[in-house]
Amino acid sequence: MMIREPARAGSFYPGSAEQCAAAAARLTARPAGGVGAGRPLLGGVVPHAGWTFSGAVAGQVFATLAASRHPDTMVIFGAVHYRRGKGAWLFGSGRWQTPLGPVEVDERLAERILGHTNLIVSDPFAHEMEHSIEVQLGLLRTVLPECRIVPIIVPPDSAALEVGDAVARTIESYGADAMVVGSTDLTHYGPSYGLVEHGFGAEGLAWAKNVNDRRMIELMQRVSAEEVVGEATANHNACGAGAVAATIAAVRRLGAQEGIVLAHTTSAEVMGSPTAEDSVGYAGVVFPAADNDE
Repeated sequence: MMIREPARAGSFYPGSAEQCAAAAARLTARPAGGVGAGRPLLGGVVPHAGWTFSGAVAGQVFATLAASRHPDTMVIFGAVHYRRGKGAWLFGSGRWQTPLGPVEVDERLAERILGHTNLIVSDPFAHEMEHSIEVQLGLLRTVLPECRIVPIIVPPDSAALEVGDAVARTIESYGADAMVVGSTDLTHYGPSYGLVEHGFGAEGLAWAKNVNDRRMIELMQRVSAEEVVGEATANHNACGAGAVAATIAAVRRLGAQEGIVLAHTTSAEVMGSPTAEDSVGYAGVVFPAADNDE
């Protein structure tokens, strides 16, 4: 059996079972009420920094999704921080180990997804060091302890739309009980990231959040999958643009017509640092099914 061992436990999130359980319970304690006006949620977008920075945003998304329904499977699209060439890479069998216990891969759904497109390939080793999916699993396991996963890393290119569409086609074709989540952080601004064109300190960080992040968030709200990768390439406002594009393409095919923003903050705001020069944006978004009366 293929077992993906944690690569970031003890750094991005607590490594001990007791500490991880306590932190995850706190971060997922506040689902957003009344989201979607009674419409079932189809998926969402979560950030993937360390839990200290973005865990509250990601935790609220997972808690809100779980409050909507308890799916059998969560397809999680991850970002690409370690390149391995072209194609989207699926971890198709086995389990992912976490401090809270294993999360099983939905092997049947994974196999069926592979049959719907040649743009997704089975490559579990592509996932060895990638943290954008791993950091979600303790939160997912806390609110949906029986939920299985299909982890897919999606590069930021034009194929991301077909990747998302293929996942949605598979869910539709087989009547799979699944949600879709994509993982991205937003603008990385400041001298440490080489992006300072709009000033240092408070002035630049305000632009990064209120202008640059908002460009990407608005595409999520409008479910404009086709624009995501180009927007991120031009303005450096999503490190997981492929994951976002795939997620939007998937939930749109499944019936979403809008994204609802649950939270939008930055690492500088979370840490309460008024003199910060560097900051990263985080947003939590969910996608409800269309209203049948519309």
